Amino acid sequence: MPTKETLEKFIARVEANAHVEAVEEFYAEDSTMQENTAPPRFGRDAHVANERKVMARVKSLKSKCVRPVFVEGDKVVIRWIFRFEWLDGTVTHMEELAYQRWEGERIAEETFFYDPAQRVPRVEEKY
Repeated sequence: MPTKETLEKFIARVEANAHVEAVEEFYAEDSTMQENTAPPRFGRDAHVANERKVMARVKSLKSKCVRPVFVEGDKVVIRWIFRFEWLDGTVTHMEELAYQRWEGERIAEETFFYDPAQRVPRVEEKY
């Protein structure tokens, strides 16, 4: 079970858009990460590689934790809102729930739940 201090540090890293660093610092070496019902990715190195791949396409990113954060034993649920502005000028707004199982101070398993239709980049209307 993570301490409140560890959980707050993790959230702060994500909100600072240090996604790669958050994975490096807070995920167990043999952790799993899964998007909805897709097959999980295995291992922190795979998660870092995936984050780097996504971030290479990002012009700007805003990441926001919507509180409260729910903690019950080693389980944590965080509601996130992300706004990606991609290099091609399109934008993606995503809202998701991250369901995590922690082993001590590291995330061992994580599943993201979201509407996949949100992943489609859109051109923002200019007013």
